[in-house]
Parts: sequence; structure tokens; C-alpha cells
Amino acid sequence: MDGTAAPRPSAGWASGSWAPLADRVFRILWLAQFGSNIGSWMQTVGAQWLLVDRGAAYVAGVQVAYSLPVLLLALPAGTLADLVNRRVLLITVQIVMAATAFLLAALAWAGRLPPSALLSLTFAMGCGLALSTPAWQALQPSLVPRDQIARASALGAVNMNTARALGPALGGFLVSWAGVGWTFAGNGVSFLGTAIALAAWHQPAVRKPAQERERIRGALAAGSRYVRNAPRVRRLILRTALFIPGAVALWALLPVVAQTELGLGAPGYGALLGAVGVGAVAGSFLLRPLTSRLGGERTLTASMLGYAAVIAVLALTHSAWIAAVALVGGGVAWIGALTTLNASLQLTLPDWVRARGLAFYLLVFQGGQAVGSLLWGGVAQRAGVRPALAAAAASLVLAALAHVRWPLHDAATADPTRTHAWPEPAVLTEGPPADRTTLVIVEYRVRPGNTAAFLAEMDHIGRSRQRTGAFSWGLYADIASPDRLIETFLVRSWSEHLAQHHERQTGLDSAMEARARNLLTEPPQVVHAVAHGQA
Repeated sequence: MDGTAAPRPSAGWASGSWAPLADRVFRILWLAQFGSNIGSWMQTVGAQWLLVDRGAAYVAGVQVAYSLPVLLLALPAGTLADLVNRRVLLITVQIVMAATAFLLAALAWAGRLPPSALLSLTFAMGCGLALSTPAWQALQPSLVPRDQIARASALGAVNMNTARALGPALGGFLVSWAGVGWTFAGNGVSFLGTAIALAAWHQPAVRKPAQERERIRGALAAGSRYVRNAPRVRRLILRTALFIPGAVALWALLPVVAQTELGLGAPGYGALLGAVGVGAVAGSFLLRPLTSRLGGERTLTASMLGYAAVIAVLALTHSAWIAAVALVGGGVAWIGALTTLNASLQLTLPDWVRARGLAFYLLVFQGGQAVGSLLWGGVAQRAGVRPALAAAAASLVLAALAHVRWPLHDAATADPTRTHAWPEPAVLTEGPPADRTTLVIVEYRVRPGNTAAFLAEMDHIGRSRQRTGAFSWGLYADIASPDRLIETFLVRSWSEHLAQHHERQTGLDSAMEARARNLLTEPPQVVHAVAHGQA
């Protein structure tokens, strides 16, 4: 697991929106990722150019082959990123992806790259993307101070959107000047550059005791259980699911808008993408003062409404200039919404499950893009592009209004810092077998008149037990003594319960338990018991 503290920024670098770049490691990795993102877009252009004579289905298949693995592998990838050293995982994946890209280049230069091989190798690279994305996301909080996570997330979105604008243009230039194979080779070089940047970062290894190391199957279940019992995380994922399907209409239909509605060619379409990139950069500057003034919830709502307005303008205008100006605003709104959601999630998730929580977010993000693209493409095919854009704008207005029913929790009140509030359990010298199902019984004596308040706190504590490892939880009242309550919970193994003690308790969990203890007449009494036989 990676749990190193973020280094202090070096002097001489800008503050404000660009402050995370003051740290040398973050700066190098950000630039490496930027190069990799550009390389990926270059390769997409090259692959699509090779298949353009085969028809639209083959061209669309390039994007499907590259993005489908994220839907299939996001959750296992997030689990793996929480179990192994994330830096080593990323270096390994980058090297394998570089080798795949160079193989594509060699086959293209040799004239031996049929569609089946191209799509298969593109799918393999998509698997690499799926394996690396949760790890990249989870590394961020270890690179910058907590108060810079939102700005780091904004810079990540700037990175992605600027590459989206520049990558296709560079790819098109390489195809026309040197041939398709060089787009693949350029992507391979970008992966090697990222691997070198990661290898140069000497991150101290943090190893858990052998008896507390999770196995992949149990870790996947633990991640799912955490998300189910973390209201803050569920709310963020829900708001993402409401936003992305409508928002993706801009990306899905913009090429059609440029060509059929605005009469632009490929350069004009590239200019529209560039306008979004300009807005993304501007949004990175505006986000911090906007969030400081409005707060996260109002910033998210304003971003969604602003994005809806941009799509509505595209549905109404016949002017390329008006569309370009609107798309600058679209870049600002896109950054505002995604950064608020992503940064809030980063601030909420504890390190032990961070990649798994982000994997659920990525699954919803990618799934929303796929569903939204299919939906708005179908609507545009049947009813026309402008009605499809109008419907997407309306859906975004409804998504923005969801804050009335499902407001975000204040990320500033979440404390995912690891604590050691639980005392060591009393065990025999050798301890019980690590794989035995564990029962924990806690007895409470509540001060008279405080039972209702205690029960309210225990509702939160019950969810805490379940998101940190318990698969069954209950609270019982002694019918002979109303002030005596008994809590029980079951954990799959003794090793996982030790992880609850040593790794999974956060500042938020400890604060809830402290409030409950203040309502007791004496410290709670705890009993640990393990099952006979194998779990």
C-alpha cells in the first residue's frame, strides 16, 4: 500500500490554481501523463485512419476496443491497485503498453496489420488503460497536501482536455507527413517516458504485516461493501451517474454539429475542440475562487446548469463563432463539475480502499459515457441533432436540480486519515488462525436519559463497522436492563479484523465513536471470538 505523506512544494513556483505543480514529483508525473494522453489520441487517429475505408462500424470499433476494458476491468483493477505498490504496478503496465504500441508500429510499417490484429491490440492497450487508471487516480493524494487535492484534480482535467484538443491534430499531421505507423511509435515513446518518470520517483515502500494482507477476492468484496456503507461516496457516485450521460452529448455529437450544422471541415472541428481546451485551462484558474465563494454543492450545480446552457446554444445556433465562444464556457463548466466530483471523492476515501472507490466512480463515468453516446446518437439519428442536443440540455437541468434531493456532503468534514483508536485485542501469544471468521461483541452502559442520542450515533457506527470489514452487524437492548446495549458484528477473518484495528479506522470513524462514548457511564467492554474450523 502507498501511504507516504505528500512532499512540501519547492519554492519559486506559482501558487493558486497551479500550486500542485510546485512539487517536482507531481510536475514530472503530470507532464508524463500529458505526453501519454497526447500519444493515446495520436494512436486513435492513426488506427481510425487505417480503418476508414472499411466503414463507420470499424472506425467506431477503435474507441469501443480502447474503452470497453475499463467497463470490464475497473473494479478488479481498483482492487489490485489497493493491494500492491501502485508505482510498481504503473511502471509494469506502462512498459507492456509501450511494447504493444511498438508492435502495432512494426506491423503497420510491414504492411501486416489487418483490422482483426489492430482491434485486438487496441483492446490489449485498453486493458492496460483499465489497469492503470485507478492507480493513477489513487496516487494523487500522496503527491500533494490535502488542501491542494481539488487543484490537482482540476489540473488532471486540464491535462486530459488539452490533450484531447492537441492529440488528434498531431496525429493527423503524423499520418499525412510520415505514415500511420509513426502514431503508434509515438504512443509507445510516451508510455516509456511515463515509465521512466515513475521509475525516477523513489517512493518509500509501506508493507503491511503478512497476516493483514488482503487477497484479491476478499478485497474486491471489501471494496463493494465499503461503497455500499459509505453515504458520502454513494452520493458522489449517484451525482456522477446523473451528470455524465447528458454531458457526453457534447462530445458524441460535436463532430456532427461541426460538419452538418455549422458547415465546418476537420480543421474547424479541431478548432471547436481547442475552444473546449481553452475553457478547461481557464476553468482551472476560476475553480478555486468559485469554490471558495460558493462551496462545492453550488459550484457543482452551477457547472451543470452552465454546461446545459452550452449544449442548448449548440442546439440553437448556426454560427461557428457563437458555438466556439459557448464551448469555451463548456470547458469551464466541464472542469467545474468533474473536479468537484473527483476531488470530493479523493478527499473522502481513505487510502486502504481509495483505488477501489475510484474504480466504482470510473465504472459509472465510463458506463455513463457509453450509455449517453448510444442514447444521443440514436435520438439524433431518429429526430435530428438539434432535438437530441435540446433533450440532453434538459436532462442536465434535471441533474442539476438533484441537489435538492441528494445534496453533497461537505468534503471538508470528512477525515480519511488513518487512526489507531482501537486498542490491541487481547489474544494468546500465537493468536488465532488468520482465516477464521471473527465475532466481536461490545457491551455499552448508557447514561440515563441518553439512550435516544446513543442509538442515533450507533446507526452511524454500524455503517462504519460494515464499510471497514463487518459483513453482519446488530445492536440489541437488554430487556432486563434498558441502559445496557450489546453490539455484535461478524468479520470474514481474523486478519481482516486486525486490519480494522490497524489500518481501516479513520478520523471520521473515531469522531463518531468518541461522541458515542461520551454518552456512557463506563468504557465499553469488548469480547473477540473466532469460529471453530475453517471460515
